[in-house]
Amino acid sequence: MKAVLVSEPGGPEKLELVELPTPVPGPAEIAIEIHGSALNRADLLQRRGLYPPPAGTTDILGLECAGVVSALGPGCTGSVRIGDRVMVLLGGGGYAEGVVVPEALAMKIPDGLSFEQAAAIPEAFLTAREALFVAGHLASTESVLIHAAAGGVGSAAVQLAHSHGARVFASAGGPAKCEWLRTLGADVVIDYKSQDFAAVIQAETAGRGVDVILDFVGAAYAEQHGACLALRGRHVVIGVLGGAQTSLNLARLLQKRQSLIGLVMRSRSLQEKIELTRAFVRSTLPLLADGRVKPLVDSVFPLSEVARAHERMESNANLGKIVLKVR
Repeated sequence: MKAVLVSEPGGPEKLELVELPTPVPGPAEIAIEIHGSALNRADLLQRRGLYPPPAGTTDILGLECAGVVSALGPGCTGSVRIGDRVMVLLGGGGYAEGVVVPEALAMKIPDGLSFEQAAAIPEAFLTAREALFVAGHLASTESVLIHAAAGGVGSAAVQLAHSHGARVFASAGGPAKCEWLRTLGADVVIDYKSQDFAAVIQAETAGRGVDVILDFVGAAYAEQHGACLALRGRHVVIGVLGGAQTSLNLARLLQKRQSLIGLVMRSRSLQEKIELTRAFVRSTLPLLADGRVKPLVDSVFPLSEVARAHERMESNANLGKIVLKVR
């Protein structure tokens, strides 16, 4: 099978399409013929040598895929069958023509969604749900600030929070992205290139602040986040694009009874991933099946043009997910 590996740490030119043996499913595993995968910021970091895969995980890039079940290993329960269209959150291996995964991680693709749309769902929507409702405990009567809101996880979070009834503050760069976020249901859109998001939130909430922050930036926004997080607010850190080391005003955190929560998906145990997948199928997949929320595909590149796809993500031009078409 064809798959994408990193020849050595570096830029998109270091991505190499190679021929590898097709994996065979073991006990309680299924094989998937991949039709689509999608890009994530973690892929860019792994390509640069800054985010190695967890021990025991393939070096093939790609944290999600959509495709067709092509084989069943011994001991499968029958929850999926050969020929079923499925999508999966992966620890790696999505940039390839085939992958083997535990049967319990497979989610059936709702009718009406293409493989390209389905490939845009697992990492974005599972992460967004986990950040908003499990880590952030967002209630329908509360408010949330979502950074990088025009990206994959961010745009999924905007839709989920809006459908939940929460007040959504969304931050993005430039008028085009901001206008797009309004169409997704964001109540207050902040252009971080020209506006101070903390000042906007203070003004819009009469100084109260927001109840939940979804933070992809980290250190660069630490002081502003402290200033605009409400009493008993939850600050959920998903990424550290703006740095990992910062100073915190712990006295303010204590006085306002705030929570600082870290969230990561890739390195979780198999059992944790099975549990969050099942919870997603129960709570959120129905919203995708009936169109209340939608997978948002920015662009589609053939697997052979994976370097161009990475260049687009690095340019920060995308609205939603960048997808790789494998077949």
